[in-house]
Amino acid sequence: MAKQNGKLASFFADRLTLPEEIIFGQSEAMQAVRRTVERTSTASVPVLILGESGTGKEIISKEIHRRSPWSQGPFVKVSCPAIPGTLLESELFGYEKGAFTGAWSTKPGRVEMAHCGTLFLDEIGEMEMSLQAKLLQLLQDGQFSRIGGQQDCQVDVRIICATNRKLEAEIAAGHFRRDLFYRINVVTINLPALRERSVDIPQLADYFLRAYSQRHNRPGRPFSREVLQLLCQHTWPGNIRELENCVARYIILGSEEAIYNELSQKRVGPIPIEVAEDGSIPLKRIAKQAVREMERSLILRVLQANHWNRRKAAAVLKISYRALLYKIREAGLPRKRAQSAEKKAPNPPDLAGGNDVVIPTE
Repeated sequence: MAKQNGKLASFFADRLTLPEEIIFGQSEAMQAVRRTVERTSTASVPVLILGESGTGKEIISKEIHRRSPWSQGPFVKVSCPAIPGTLLESELFGYEKGAFTGAWSTKPGRVEMAHCGTLFLDEIGEMEMSLQAKLLQLLQDGQFSRIGGQQDCQVDVRIICATNRKLEAEIAAGHFRRDLFYRINVVTINLPALRERSVDIPQLADYFLRAYSQRHNRPGRPFSREVLQLLCQHTWPGNIRELENCVARYIILGSEEAIYNELSQKRVGPIPIEVAEDGSIPLKRIAKQAVREMERSLILRVLQANHWNRRKAAAVLKISYRALLYKIREAGLPRKRAQSAEKKAPNPPDLAGGNDVVIPTE
């Protein structure tokens, strides 16, 4: 059991660490994030990072730390929702010997561990109100007290917070302190969802493809034009983390069909409603889009059921062979059955730092 736990720990510790050019990509939204990171890193002010789960909030916080005067100090992460509220205070601020039953010795908290470095509070929106007051004191004067302690401790620590919640709504609901919000919100970085920066998807997918090919020693074929089109059209509710996992599955399973099956199934659902500037809803356009989605899904299933024999599929669908070819091209489906990723694949390229290759965690 211990050996198995060791393997799991090794797996999660060895996630991909994205290089700078992959982190920021080419989209204008991420270039704006880059400029904010560059200007903020050297300033001794708290930073609040906002964004959906999987957009890379922890990665941006580490990038700020790496560029900052505190880069030689520790980077200490605290996942607020992962630690029960009753334990989070002792985890953050530590405790004195005899402070409570079981406190056999003095234990420093994560705040002290981050002295002369960076403290990253992930999902701060889920921190209990009672702890928020103590965190406010730390932000105001750099002081705190351990549980059971009689004296205040002084630390020099850079604080970066992140959340996927709307803190203004949490304040209105009475779940977050307004004064704490203004303390942590000196500089705000809004990370765009992956669907809002689709221009970066080919670069990200290619990087993950090469990285996981090398890591698992399984050569992967470069993605076909049709697959890249499908990747760029997907909405990616899990953002970069979901894209990385999708590419990793492709390397393990060895076929583009796994990607087609997964993403095509996820695409079946409510069609997003586009509202024009004048408030009108283009019904004809939405209906046409819905028909295309249903048609695409049906053609894909029929092709798979007939082992990608297009003439048989055309007969089943009762359309001409030429019409099927046109619809396959229009839907962005492959012209023939996707080959195994290991067939006719080039040798995996060398990656600088391949063994240190971070799924974006939150």
